[in-house]
Amino acid sequence: MFPPFESIKYFYDINCYTNEDIKIYYDYGCITKEQYKEITGEDLPQGTD
Repeated sequence: MFPPFESIKYFYDINCYTNEDIKIYYDYGCITKEQYKEITGEDLPQGTD
């Protein structure tokens, strides 16, 4: 899937993405629920699944 997990995490780590941006990547199927938590350090917002 594009963009790959590594790119999403990199841009989050340098403050280009917010948690809301990362949720959009989850919604599009680019990352898993576990990867969302790995990137943000938080669980997905309630009602997301």
